[in-house]
Amino acid sequence: MENHPWFKSYPEFVNNEVSLDKYENLVEVFDESVKKYGSQCAYTNMGVELTFDEVSAHVDALVSYLQNNTNLEKGDRIGLQMPNLLQFPITIFACLKAGLTIVNTNPLYTAEEMRHQYKDSGVKAIIILENFADKLQQILPETEIELVITTTIGDMLGGLKGAITNFVVRKIKKMVPPFSLPDAKPLKSILKNNAGKKPSTVDIKKSDLAFLQYTGGTTGVSKGAKLSHGNICANVMQVEEWIGHLFEEGKETIITALPMYHIFALTANCVVFFRYGAKNVLITNPRDMKAFCKDLAKHPFSILTGVNTLFIGLLNQEAFRKLNFSALKLSLGGGMAVQDSVAAEWEELTNSPMLEAYGLSETSPAVTINPVDGSHRRGSIGLPLPNTIVKLFDDDLNEVGAGQPGEIGVKGPQVMQGYWNRDEETAKCMHGDYFLTGDVGEVDEDGFFKIVDRKKEMILVSGFNVYPNEVEKAISENPKVLDVGVRGGKNDDGTEYVMAFVVKKDSSLTEEEVIAESRKILTAYKVPKVVHFRDELPKSNVGKILRRLLE
Repeated sequence: MENHPWFKSYPEFVNNEVSLDKYENLVEVFDESVKKYGSQCAYTNMGVELTFDEVSAHVDALVSYLQNNTNLEKGDRIGLQMPNLLQFPITIFACLKAGLTIVNTNPLYTAEEMRHQYKDSGVKAIIILENFADKLQQILPETEIELVITTTIGDMLGGLKGAITNFVVRKIKKMVPPFSLPDAKPLKSILKNNAGKKPSTVDIKKSDLAFLQYTGGTTGVSKGAKLSHGNICANVMQVEEWIGHLFEEGKETIITALPMYHIFALTANCVVFFRYGAKNVLITNPRDMKAFCKDLAKHPFSILTGVNTLFIGLLNQEAFRKLNFSALKLSLGGGMAVQDSVAAEWEELTNSPMLEAYGLSETSPAVTINPVDGSHRRGSIGLPLPNTIVKLFDDDLNEVGAGQPGEIGVKGPQVMQGYWNRDEETAKCMHGDYFLTGDVGEVDEDGFFKIVDRKKEMILVSGFNVYPNEVEKAISENPKVLDVGVRGGKNDDGTEYVMAFVVKKDSSLTEEEVIAESRKILTAYKVPKVVHFRDELPKSNVGKILRRLLE
């Protein structure tokens, strides 16, 4: 391990190097936990609990089906598209156990976004919540998808409760648009018909791909970060070395409000705390704050992961402020910066630490985290995890020292294998063994890092990346638009939103029309919140719009 001055400030409870030899793959992590915690509750959602043994039985049933009733082979890609429901971890672990590579997909994606991701990754199968199946129907002929498995919100809730839930979702709330996928297989029937069956063991190496985790780039083209079993297993061991002494195996409760298709919750909530034998409370719709707080009241929780906007939302709920926080050991913020004022209010209310961490899809995700011994620093993303070197580089890729801003470069076993089918893009973001994150940071004399700004022109909305090129492309499809530039705006609380600057081709064009047309193409968080009309946009001498000058 290279010598850096900040290693002297590593917390006493952390080794700066840990052994990564314990697990060959994520299936070993899963099987070990099932064996240790079998009859204990693994997941709970909507008032229904599944034990580790029950999760394992469902996993085996699905793997058996995939192995014996489909043409899927080890290494084939499979799309998973659903919110946090009991069947989500079941499908995740089943696909991994079958040796498949998972392509996690935001269930709120438009058909256009789904088309790109599924065509680019070459998925051969998909497991999708029926609420979004109408979009899949639109694009299915253009993909290589041979197998469609549909699931419902009520699938894992039991006979009467499940039936009532599905009736309300379909008939009362009308949350399932009409669709026709005549060859689709219902997940519930697959689990029932294959119950008790034992699948064949698949030989899975550390180098085998576990996930294609799609992320945007500076060009706005969504790229699949190739994350191997070894990448995720390494990050699990790195995180556990950092926080492990705080938690008792088999006795913790974690709140999973962040979606597990997001890399933060996928690694931290779904894998790390499964290994701990924690009870995992899945929150399907965290935007329903009243229902969310009721769930929190039912489950005295020891850890909660989230993003700044989630913490703000909870702090503004009187029901949350009245909760008993005596069991809470740690709250972990990531995905976006946690504001100092939010962290201070949170810690005062809960009497427990709010730690900020940093990571990316390309790094499985954790890179840095604040110490858990009380020495964490607000406004900082903390110290590098074990087995991880973080350097800062100037524009000429020379390393810069403490107090100087530079692009964050990461070297460690959690760094991706590259971008799927994009060797040129992979080469652009690597400097030797260092992954160049596109984020600009600083490090102080004690080795604590902080984010200064983002080198990339992305906009961070509620923890999700929005890339100006994608939004500009969508708006420019309107024939009334002559020219368009997009950048981020700041709310009073420091969060970002999308701003569009438009030159009209047709004088009848309105702000409402731009927003409405954008909604047809883009997921809600990518749609511009504000549209400004201008006579012309600032451009470089080669005609490139200078987004930083948009105002």
